Amino acid sequence: MGILLAKKERRLMKINIGGEIKKDGWKNLNVQKKPYVDIIGNIEDLSQFEDESIEEIYASHIVEHVNQKTILNTFKGIFRVLKKEGKFYISVPDMDVLCNFFISSLADKKKKFHTMRMIFGGQVDKYDYHYFGWNYEFMNDYLRAAGFLKMKKVGSFGLFNDGSDYKPYGFPISLNVIAVK
Repeated sequence: MGILLAKKERRLMKINIGGEIKKDGWKNLNVQKKPYVDIIGNIEDLSQFEDESIEEIYASHIVEHVNQKTILNTFKGIFRVLKKEGKFYISVPDMDVLCNFFISSLADKKKKFHTMRMIFGGQVDKYDYHYFGWNYEFMNDYLRAAGFLKMKKVGSFGLFNDGSDYKPYGFPISLNVIAVK
């Protein structure tokens, strides 16, 4: 029995959804074939993974690209593949922060345009559109509906050098949440 458990534990993966950066211990899953992408796939369909086969999932500036009609099922799929006590690291543009900055006197026209692109997506290719604007209240509600019971808002994950720590105007623009199964 212990041997079977050990084999199952070795199969557990850490997945960086949307990832393009090589990091020991992590596999990159991306909808686009790029260097350092290990698995071609989409956050909305994790059927290629067994139940409770993933230790941690990292999704930095990916979830806002999921359609509002499918986000709950997407979160349920993530919940399904995570092991018990598995962690889901989510970073999205924080609508509360971005909207407040957009209407502030600190934002000139150029900064407002840049902020608008962070809200709606850069739209540089067919994948770079945002379907959802997130704040902690919305995130918490959807994660709870998917089955997660523990959520924590954090300043930084300290895992990858990416958009989760982006501070173009001296303050963080991302909502970073750790949800635990």
